[in-house]
Amino acid sequence: MTVPIRSFRRPRLLIIGCGDIGLRVLRLLQPRWRVLALTSTPRRVPELRAAGALPLLGDLDDAATLDRLGGLADAVLHLAPPAPEGQSDRRTRNLVHALARRGGVGTLVYVGTTGVYGDCRGERVVETRPLAPATERARRRADAEAVLRHYGRCLGMRVSLLRVPGIYALDRPGGDPRRRLRSGTPVLRREDDVYTAHIHADDLACACVAALWHALPQRALNVADESELRMGEYFDLAADLLGCPRPPRITREQAVQQLSPLQLSFMSESRRIDNARLRRELGLRLRYPSVADGLRPSRIDESVKPFSGAGVQTAPAPASSGS
Repeated sequence: MTVPIRSFRRPRLLIIGCGDIGLRVLRLLQPRWRVLALTSTPRRVPELRAAGALPLLGDLDDAATLDRLGGLADAVLHLAPPAPEGQSDRRTRNLVHALARRGGVGTLVYVGTTGVYGDCRGERVVETRPLAPATERARRRADAEAVLRHYGRCLGMRVSLLRVPGIYALDRPGGDPRRRLRSGTPVLRREDDVYTAHIHADDLACACVAALWHALPQRALNVADESELRMGEYFDLAADLLGCPRPPRITREQAVQQLSPLQLSFMSESRRIDNARLRRELGLRLRYPSVADGLRPSRIDESVKPFSGAGVQTAPAPASSGS
């Protein structure tokens, strides 16, 4: 089942976890879609309403607060992270059960992580690679994917799984590399360094919109740019473009002594992400094909342009299954 394209009313999208990326998607879809946004924080209601969404209060950790979600929307964009502990994603399970009470929805796009691939030792990664999550947070994401695939097949819903690496943008909270550069946090020397992948927040928002219309059912898509940089190379490039000092380089042994377990976990997995399926199946032309394009300071003054559909097929996605 696809998002209806011929109707007397605007299609309705329910965004679960409408933070920075959700707000970018909201700007892209207005005024052609009616957007509902679930939040567990009452103080966010005015912000979401001012952005053009209809806010709904509900908590993914409390299934009883989600009862009214079923049947509200034609499509769902699931951006909410799992809970911070455990091997499974109870939040996604609660959402699925709520949506299923009234027959589900036609389309669901889930924004997950390339972390489900685990450490690939610098190899180029395509979507058919077996998952090997090495951390609890990645295992929760892999669990969410499995739940959503099963749900989609049982209810005839088109589920799209977007596997996303590091999200950056100069106007994104937590996605601006200048904060880390100014803190002087070290990176690994080249001999010990790992490949990391990135996607600009605006391009991720466009990928979400394109997937709502065109992604194949039960299909995974890597959403990454064309860069193939080691972590240290990324921060050196960011420093040069943004006028910050380059980070110091240390050995892996020094990193174990100086950095937090979370920081170390990002330095323990190396992979290069292949995005051919994203370009071929969604027809998406990235606005920022490399981090050099996206990190130029002038970009912060550019607002997200409305989604025009340029380069994206206009026919609804077929109902065949994917992997």
